[in-house]
Parts: sequence; C-alpha cells; structure tokens
Amino acid sequence: MQLSPEQRAAKLARWTNPPSKAEEERLERALRMVTHAVQQHPPFADLGLSVEAKGSWANNTNVSSDSDVDIKVEFTQRTYQGSSASGMNYWELALSPNSYRGPWTPEAFRQELGVALKAVSSAVDGTHNVAFYVPDVPGSRPSTDVVPCFTYLRQPGWNRPAAQGTVVFTKDGKHIVNWSHQQLINGREKNKRTNHRYKFAVRALKAIENDLVQLGEIEYLPSYFMECLIYNVPDPVLTSGSLDTAFEGALAHLRQQFSFWWGNTDALIEPNEIKKLFQSGQKWEPANARELLDAAWHYLNYG
Repeated sequence: MQLSPEQRAAKLARWTNPPSKAEEERLERALRMVTHAVQQHPPFADLGLSVEAKGSWANNTNVSSDSDVDIKVEFTQRTYQGSSASGMNYWELALSPNSYRGPWTPEAFRQELGVALKAVSSAVDGTHNVAFYVPDVPGSRPSTDVVPCFTYLRQPGWNRPAAQGTVVFTKDGKHIVNWSHQQLINGREKNKRTNHRYKFAVRALKAIENDLVQLGEIEYLPSYFMECLIYNVPDPVLTSGSLDTAFEGALAHLRQQFSFWWGNTDALIEPNEIKKLFQSGQKWEPANARELLDAAWHYLNYG
C-alpha cells in the first residue's frame, strides 16, 4: 500500500499539533495518583522519594492518548555506582551494599511500592518484570507503568565526566540503567533548534510504524527506537523546506546511515547522548531499522 501525496500530507500534518489540554490533564492525573500513593504510605515517610514522568508522554512524543504513561519512583538515598552506561558488572554489584546500611533493598522497595499503589488502585498488576501496571480510568487518566528505581552514578574513570541516571532491578534478577533526565533535556533542546520539527518527526515515524505493523509489513518495534532514529537526523535536515520535504530528508538520511556500503551505525546514539544506539542488551538491531525505513519510504510514496 502507498499513500497519495495528499494522504501523506494530511497524515504528516496531524503530528504537528502539540498535545491537547485534555492529554496534558490525563498525564497530570496519572502523576498525581502515583505521587499520592507514595506520600500517603507510612513506610515511605521521610525517604524523600522522587516521582517523575518519563518517556513519550513527558517528552511530548506520544502518538495516542491511549498509550501508557511511564512514571518512575526513585529511591535517592541509596546510590549504585558503575563504570558503564549500561549497567554494573559483578564486582560493582557486589560492592554496592558497602555504601548503604539501611533496610531498603531493591526487593523490599519494589514490594512496598506495590503495597502503596494497591492502596489507591486495587487493580494494580505487579506481575510484570520491570514496572507495576495500573489500568486506565476511562475519561480520567491513562494506563500507567510505575517503575521502582534507585539513583545510579556512572563513574567511567580516566578523567571522563560522571553522569547520574537511574537503575531498575527487575524481577528476573537483572538490572537496567536509564538516562531519562538527559533524554528529556536533549530532546527539548533539539526541538528548539529545529523549530519543533524534531518532535513532529518522532510522532510521525511512530505513527507510521503503527500503520505498518497493522498492515503486516513489519514487526512491532519499541516506540523509543523511533525517537532514537530521529534524534540522529541532523538539525538542518529537519528544518529544510516543508514538513513533507523535511520528513523525506530525514528518512533519506537515515536510510543512508544503514546502507551496507557507506553507513556507519556505530556512530548512532540514543537521545541521552550517553549510550550508543546499537550495543548488547538492546531490543533492536540495524536490520530492524533498515526494514522500518524502507517500508516507511515505500508507504509514504517517496522517491
């Protein structure tokens, strides 16, 4: 299936609109729900937990009011340290208790957060590996993924700058390091530099990926992957010409980056500018990007 130029223009124009007031209010309700759950839970008194939205809703790149809101609850009094942007090695994990003598282990914190959330919503699902899932309330707030996490400090050594993120200890015994604050700040700056074209292009590519999945053209990809791809498009490409021209240029640039002959996928980064886009542990590979970009190019009838 290919869109006509008129259909393509209408589809792209849809994603230039900022989130509606109703969408912003739904996000605020979800954030207030989690904040209230944490503040009214006696075992969390005086812990100074940080509750913040992250992901596509916080970054204004969500493509549907029905998509989940991601909210992190960060335990800031216990800090984990590692030399890698992706996580801690065996020895770093083994030494981590030395800097904290309190009772709050990752397991204890996850369990208690589940109790706090169930006090405000009896439908909380705690079976997921990473986050607690709180179902939506129609007409009020969207479904919400609540992530328990700890402060993570990257100390790379050799006079390289440190960076502060968060680490999530999953139920299967692994851990995931996130850099949501850096993602948020860098995304806002790129959006300003490109006259708001950056977030338009992210929403457009996410919407197109949704279409292609529904058409059976490609397999589902995490929405964050589309944000990562567009972040690697140079600012002048995104600000060039009309919206249609800019998005065509963005796809053309990315397709070149994934060319077998002259592409350089090793140079691509995540919006946090700390992690490379392709490294071990990621949920995607260069082949996924090639398939997506080629299918999007054909679907939009470019070239």
